[in-house]
Amino acid sequence: MDAISYERAGDVAGAVRAAQQPGAVFIGGGTNLLDLMKGGVSRPMRLIDITHIGGLDTVATLPDGGLRIGALVRNSDAANHALVREQYPLLSQAFLSGASAQLRNMATVGGNLLQRTRCGYFYDTAFTQCNKRQPGSGCAALDGHNRTHAILGASPQCIAVNPSDMSVALAALDAVVRVSGPAGERTIPFAEFHRLPGDRPDVDTSLQAGELITAVDLPPPRFAANAHYLKVRDRASYAFALISVAAALQMDGARVQSARIALGGVAHKPWRASVAEQMLAGQTLTQDTLRQAAAAALSDARPQHDNRFKVQLAQRAIVRAVNMAAQSAGRNGGVA
Repeated sequence: MDAISYERAGDVAGAVRAAQQPGAVFIGGGTNLLDLMKGGVSRPMRLIDITHIGGLDTVATLPDGGLRIGALVRNSDAANHALVREQYPLLSQAFLSGASAQLRNMATVGGNLLQRTRCGYFYDTAFTQCNKRQPGSGCAALDGHNRTHAILGASPQCIAVNPSDMSVALAALDAVVRVSGPAGERTIPFAEFHRLPGDRPDVDTSLQAGELITAVDLPPPRFAANAHYLKVRDRASYAFALISVAAALQMDGARVQSARIALGGVAHKPWRASVAEQMLAGQTLTQDTLRQAAAAALSDARPQHDNRFKVQLAQRAIVRAVNMAAQSAGRNGGVA
């Protein structure tokens, strides 16, 4: 076993300084990092424990009426926080769809953002062809078993998908990720946080070296009344999504004022269905209109030999999720 050193950071500045050392990584809940280490996928030389940094485990209202969720807030605490449940039910539902209760009790919001792909070829080091693990080695999934893999935004270098449920909801809600690093603090719009694989599938996010996620900011609530998170999976418990849909609407009777739709299980990052959103905005919500918008959202899909079913499944999931969101007023307990 490789030697690993451990350091407990007392504040954000200290954590950032410690992360400048070779082979250093941050550890919060550790639910994904420890899996990667046990499998030999990740071999850090130094663990920087950030769990004792004050102020990163709180949920607070912002001056503009939005919400700030600290990076160390546990997934279970975020899901059940009164402000999240009432004002952002879409996010609460997504949290509760992810993993098991035991893992949600440990996993943090910041760690959830940084989950690595759950591609079996990435996790199994016996497969030497994995561009995400070893750039330039190839992608075993292309000719292998790829039932759960990407149908949108993939590249010849990687067809893995992002596994996070939380991130799909955050993409739909136009969240912003706050980070602190050697160059100071900055904010990253959620659409720019995760990367498509391109020719560098080993780089998952737009974080710079040594940057620490400190919080996620949500804009003022607009979709509390009509929101639904739908997760389609092989089994009802502790399974990653084949397809997931975060749907949020502003409604005026049967007319859609604005729509937010994001997909999970289809791409290397949460996939915003912007074309479908535009097609629904200003329209009376009919099933024909909704099916057309869902078809448009998947018009660029490029499935693999084992996952062609995902194209139609995703379209049907969009229709169902938007219908459920439209019918959810009064059930979510939120304010419009």
